[in-house]
Amino acid sequence: MKGLWALVASVCALAFGFVTGLVNPGEKVNGLWLVVAAACFYVLAFRFYARFLARRVMELNDERVTPAHRLKDGKNFYPANKYVLFGHHFAAIAGAGPLLGPVLAAQFGYLPGFLWLVIGAVLAGAVQDFIILVASMRRNGRSLPEIAQDEVGTVTGATTAVAVLFIVVVALAGLGLAVVNALYRNAWGTFTIAMTVPIGFLMGFYLQKFRPGRVGEMTLMGVVLLLLAVWGGRLVAQSDLDGWFHFERPTLVWLLAGYGFLASILPGWMLLDPRGYLSTFMKIGVVVLLAAGVIAMAPVIAMPRVTAFVHGGGPIIPGTLFPFLFITIACGAISGFHSLVSSGTTPKMIARESYSIVGYGAMLMESFVGVMALIAASVLMPGDYLAINTMLSPEALAAMGLPVSRIEDLSRLVESDVAGRPGGAVSLAVGMASIFSGLPGMAHLMAYWYQFALLFEARFILTTIDAGTRVARYLVQEMGGRVYRPLRRISWWPGVLASSALVVGAWGYLIGTGSISTIWPMFGAANQLLGTLALCIGTTVLIKMQKARYLWITIGPMLFVGAITLTGCYELAFLFLHKAAAAGVSEPVLPLYLDAALVGAVALLAVIVLADSLRQWYGYLVEGKPCTSSEVLVGPGGVPLGGASPAHGEGLRITIDRCC
Repeated sequence: MKGLWALVASVCALAFGFVTGLVNPGEKVNGLWLVVAAACFYVLAFRFYARFLARRVMELNDERVTPAHRLKDGKNFYPANKYVLFGHHFAAIAGAGPLLGPVLAAQFGYLPGFLWLVIGAVLAGAVQDFIILVASMRRNGRSLPEIAQDEVGTVTGATTAVAVLFIVVVALAGLGLAVVNALYRNAWGTFTIAMTVPIGFLMGFYLQKFRPGRVGEMTLMGVVLLLLAVWGGRLVAQSDLDGWFHFERPTLVWLLAGYGFLASILPGWMLLDPRGYLSTFMKIGVVVLLAAGVIAMAPVIAMPRVTAFVHGGGPIIPGTLFPFLFITIACGAISGFHSLVSSGTTPKMIARESYSIVGYGAMLMESFVGVMALIAASVLMPGDYLAINTMLSPEALAAMGLPVSRIEDLSRLVESDVAGRPGGAVSLAVGMASIFSGLPGMAHLMAYWYQFALLFEARFILTTIDAGTRVARYLVQEMGGRVYRPLRRISWWPGVLASSALVVGAWGYLIGTGSISTIWPMFGAANQLLGTLALCIGTTVLIKMQKARYLWITIGPMLFVGAITLTGCYELAFLFLHKAAAAGVSEPVLPLYLDAALVGAVALLAVIVLADSLRQWYGYLVEGKPCTSSEVLVGPGGVPLGGASPAHGEGLRITIDRCC
């Protein structure tokens, strides 16, 4: 067995040598080496580092009774099969971030993004997800804001709630902008994606009303209808119906906002659940197919290892490599959003403590998705890549030393104008279609592959908009309920409509007034803020477990991600203020000042979290502040009842130990 692991390590080192240029320097690297290097690195990390975290640091013990058994209600708390648990967790964390972020970061060259994706995921992102998952499981599935308030204090708890709301709104704006830029003046794509709404409704009613329990029938129907939508989109685009689905950007923003509002107020079984279910099949299937295409075709990476934009002045993402690379790849290496899932549904479904390792493994899988996206974008010539992701003319790009070579040919092959569509979605779709169409017998199907790739990305994004708008609505109602109590009732329709409209209006305004170069870095900064906060909470958990000798596991990534957040916010704020000062008389400056204020708020929240956490750590490590335990009364399903008495004698008193 030792010989096998030595062989894997040797292959990993050789692959990294080709990727970095230490082996065969000066030659363009084959995309296959990126796949081999990433896969071997993940296997080694999961076998050794994840095992170390599980056994020595968190001390997983299957003899402990998990909340899935202790608080079992068949709805929120129930023990799940470990493979089902992994599938659920991966589907919940794998949104569109790992697809779009690495594509945009390719501006700096493929090497910096690749290294951050694989190393950041192993040492930071997967560590955060795993530790928060175990901490939540051992606290009866409590959410991240609740853990923050219990373990650190009220200040950090309130900061967490605000940070979560902020990140969700900005994330929805960034993802929504990518959809808008991909679909405007694209009747084929708009029709195909629009059809997923009635398909989702049909699947929901089929399983809930028409044929309850017939999951296989519903799945087959959904997949067939989805493929028919891709095929029918071309017929629509070439017919008189083209005008019905040929929209400009402002119209698409309104339509997307209307969809988000509708999806957030409808019952989950009607649209949210069936769309998410179908998206899971597409996520796994397309990523596996893309990896197979890279292995079979072994495409040459056209993007340089490092570009001149590492020093700043990039046409897609402003600023230098540090910190903008790290806030652009906002999900594939570490994502604060994942901590919401790790303290949400997953800890309530863990049958045995050892199954918690899915938190580490699922993050590695998401990182692999990011690597695939980076490869798909990097097979394009740099000039073509920038022609798609910026509004610069071919002449301007040629003056920068990046001539546009195939953009007209690519537009003809995919039967859609792909130039000037920033956001990452279109360049990723073109790259994926190029790889797929290179397979035997697929050369004449590139247009279909392109629209299918757009559908694949849009499924990720619209699923996130479905769930994200709903989560943000819950947060608004919870926070507003402290002022006006009826708002806390998530079934009170006036509160539902008002809070949904507020959330949709917020991210819709950001889409309408922003650009990918402003919204995406804001999203990355907010996401990394939440990652910093989650690592702070993880550090506090380790201290209270009397594991101070292992604090480097969380403090190292926390300091790095915290530096990213603060530096990024500082540079973004001054960038927005500079743009506002240089704007002409007729140009709107209010959105720029608003953006500057928002990133300033992110920086302030980060400072509050770090200061409050340091105060708590000083109390435990220096002053010897004792750990505490408290008794909590919960009703069916583990719902805290506070000081109220449970109805009909139901309820259970459980002890939350702050040291484990």
